[in-house]
Amino acid sequence: MDGIGVEAPEDWWEVEALYDLCFAPGREALSSYRLREGVKPVAALCFVARDHEVVGGAVRNWPVRVGGAAALLLGPIAVHPTRQGEGLGAFLIRKVLEEAPALGWDRVMLVGDAPYYGRFGFQRLDGVGMPPPTNPERVLGWGAWTGIRGQVTRADD
Repeated sequence: MDGIGVEAPEDWWEVEALYDLCFAPGREALSSYRLREGVKPVAALCFVARDHEVVGGAVRNWPVRVGGAAALLLGPIAVHPTRQGEGLGAFLIRKVLEEAPALGWDRVMLVGDAPYYGRFGFQRLDGVGMPPPTNPERVLGWGAWTGIRGQVTRADD
């Protein structure tokens, strides 16, 4: 891996192409995308991993609100199929979790598989609801979630 840096505006199309490659068609129809639509990502926590100038992995993060409290919505995260199994996705997740608190983000959430994300400290968020049709079992959180309950809404709502 040549390096990991903050996603620059000129990386946008390459990162989108990686997401298209890694996710099923219609990914923009998922509830998490409705929370992101028209909202700027938290640029300082959007990372791109390059290998010989090719994007090998990327993660973006978005501001959301849960019961009036600010939270960071991690994702999407993707690793190029030729780089999967090397720990790059785990490295990107750890980088977000290491840097988020210093930028004022003390709680992070995502929609994903608890067995995978549990190793990073994510746990099921009881009482936190994503827009339908999200399976509540897949709504996971990391950080300061004590007493935080409610629907996840766009940061500008």
